Amino acid sequence: MIRITELRLPLDHPAEALRDAVLARLNIDSENLKSLHVARRGYDARKRGHIVLVYNVDCDVSDEVAVLAAHASDQHIRPTPDTTYHLPEATLPEGAPRPVVIGAGPCGIMAALTLAQAGLKPIIIERGKDVKARTVDTFALWRKSVLTPESNVQFGEGGAGTFSDGKLYSGVSDSRHLGRHVLEEFVRAGAPEEILTISKPHIGTFRLVTMVMFIRAEIERLGGEYRFETRVEGFEMDGEGAERRLRGLHLSNGETLPAERVILAVGHSARDTFEMLREAHVEMDPKPFSIGVRIEHPQSVIDVARFGASAGHEMLGAADYKLVHHASNGRAVYSFCMCPGGQVVAATSEEGQVVTNGMSQYSRAERNANSGIVVEVKPELDFPDDVLGGMAFQRQWEKAAFVAGGSNYNAPAQRVGDFLAGRPSTSLGDVVPSYQPGVTPTDLTLCLPPFVTDAIREALPQFERKLRGFSMDDAVMTGVETRTSSPIRLRRDRDGQSPTLRGLFPAGEGAGYAGGILSAGIDGIRAAEWLAASL
Repeated sequence: MIRITELRLPLDHPAEALRDAVLARLNIDSENLKSLHVARRGYDARKRGHIVLVYNVDCDVSDEVAVLAAHASDQHIRPTPDTTYHLPEATLPEGAPRPVVIGAGPCGIMAALTLAQAGLKPIIIERGKDVKARTVDTFALWRKSVLTPESNVQFGEGGAGTFSDGKLYSGVSDSRHLGRHVLEEFVRAGAPEEILTISKPHIGTFRLVTMVMFIRAEIERLGGEYRFETRVEGFEMDGEGAERRLRGLHLSNGETLPAERVILAVGHSARDTFEMLREAHVEMDPKPFSIGVRIEHPQSVIDVARFGASAGHEMLGAADYKLVHHASNGRAVYSFCMCPGGQVVAATSEEGQVVTNGMSQYSRAERNANSGIVVEVKPELDFPDDVLGGMAFQRQWEKAAFVAGGSNYNAPAQRVGDFLAGRPSTSLGDVVPSYQPGVTPTDLTLCLPPFVTDAIREALPQFERKLRGFSMDDAVMTGVETRTSSPIRLRRDRDGQSPTLRGLFPAGEGAGYAGGILSAGIDGIRAAEWLAASL
């Protein structure tokens, strides 16, 4: 098979135009093209009045060797890559404890699935509830202001990505096509097949819930075992220095579970786990993250700003955006986790704090677009003396947001026009905020560091130049967005293990090695492979 990349066609091209374009690009007759398959489809909207579709196409042709030779200098015509995933081969020694995966988010799920498919029958420890029970608890916060600290947007089966837009694209280097393997497993679990071809695939919350349940059933069918509502509170270890090894896990139910090979796949909000790891002298470093707000606009405003007269075209769907500005105070301001046609959701995991996040369903049909507008936090400047200082930094502003919102899990909110003018909001305008349980108009400077508010005030007019309407007076900013990524990175050697606790394999977003569903799933597969190699 031959893959042609960057094949560009008009937005409203007829169906036969794709085949004609392939024939012209390869310079072959129609009878020599046996079949073609769209491997990827995206769009280029950089020129608003001239949006084009961009295809990667796999072709079966007569005399493939000759065709490739004729186009040897064309980097966009190459053999179709082999994306087949090959499971690691390993056998658990007789009498050895079963491998353990801590955390059932995207990283933990893919790690556990890989181990189960390799015949290693993992045990999965998850502090939260199964995804159905967790959904009930999450809705209780959104609808009744009742928080369950161990079962919410952050904790529980499926991880934080379950209540998100379900984005399935990543910027990680992936020469082994592990991302493709993650997507194929998701399709097997019930995701729409289009995620294998469209350039910015997403699933949405409701579909993610059923997929997570399917994958759990598959892991259990292969001999895996889940233990929900169970938290790891400490380690059993022996040896000293570089020879220190993991021997067991102290669980919240009082049990000590024998364990010599453990994938640590906790999320970025497992703050008590990070404290436990520091007490256990597991090497870690403070890591940059970002904080800011969620901003909401009518989706129609974003569609027109991005697509112009093509707004609403069925091939384009709801428009997204990606923005960045380097502020004069030395901080980067950027859009984060943009959710077209979605809603802003309550995402705290600790009492007396307010945290926001964004979520969309598969249809992306809600009235508003929302995105984080966040500013980078630098450990060397903002908490230079404490490896866990980022956690304290996050908590400080989450508590301030709780108070500014009314101390009832309402979120503080402000119109963009008021924010730019430096005055508190006393009411909201035409853009109705989607955050549940509700918002309180106020002054967001009460719950954000001055360097953040200064940088965002500078960035918004710059973003307006790129997207007309972005700094409209009635756009709503809701605070605070603090859980953009983990505030720490757990060190790991080239074999995937902690250099100060052999047998522990830190992985995923909480360990500082991923940033989203797909990259977390990829890192979970790698961790499973490292664990298998250690056998």
